[in-house]
Amino acid sequence: MDFTIVAYAIPFLLTGAKTTLLISVFGVGLGLPFGILVALARTSRNRLVCKAADAYCAVFRGTPMLVQIFVIYYGLGQVGFLRANPVIWWLIGDGLHAAILAVLLNTGAYTAEIFRTAFLSLPRGLIEAAQACGMSPWIVLRRIKFPLALRQALPSYSSEVAIIVKESSLASTIAVLEITGWAKRLMSETFAIMDIFIITSVFYLTLNVVGLTALKLLERQLWFERRLTRRKVPSPCPS
Repeated sequence: MDFTIVAYAIPFLLTGAKTTLLISVFGVGLGLPFGILVALARTSRNRLVCKAADAYCAVFRGTPMLVQIFVIYYGLGQVGFLRANPVIWWLIGDGLHAAILAVLLNTGAYTAEIFRTAFLSLPRGLIEAAQACGMSPWIVLRRIKFPLALRQALPSYSSEVAIIVKESSLASTIAVLEITGWAKRLMSETFAIMDIFIITSVFYLTLNVVGLTALKLLERQLWFERRLTRRKVPSPCPS
């Protein structure tokens, strides 16, 4: 490996890493609550809401994210009334914004499936006991369903976070200069394809290791709190 090229490439890739991190943070920060809402919609007793959420997940889980990015950035941008709407055009008219939107919609579908499975795996008797104690549906969700589902879903969601970081590289296809975008430009300048690919891989690996380690620590903390809770004798119903 030519360390002169490494020294030359790292500042540019660090700039791209900021964009990659921005896309990933928005993908996780907005995709997680959005996916949970879709998961709740998929488990809703309202047939229309359930079918609409199922259709959304089927579309975004059944099509490649590259196609989704192209449809949002190139396809929707050709629709006249969308171009005339300043809010929608702000979302789809800029490459970075369109990439974030595509990542958000894509990860929302997969996150919804992860949490739907987690919600369905909860002990039915525990939920019925909470309802028998007079808890409202919101209290049951906040105090019982969501904490337990989060513990169940976190290991699978860790994999989804890693996928978000890697799929952010597709933003380079619409001229967003994240890590892969800068890597392509550097390869065209230096022709050091292998060197640039290795450095780029190290950047993605570092981001994923940091993110997965943080989620692993959170997972351990949640299970530790669960063990502490089990040692206490809970009241059957809230006072």
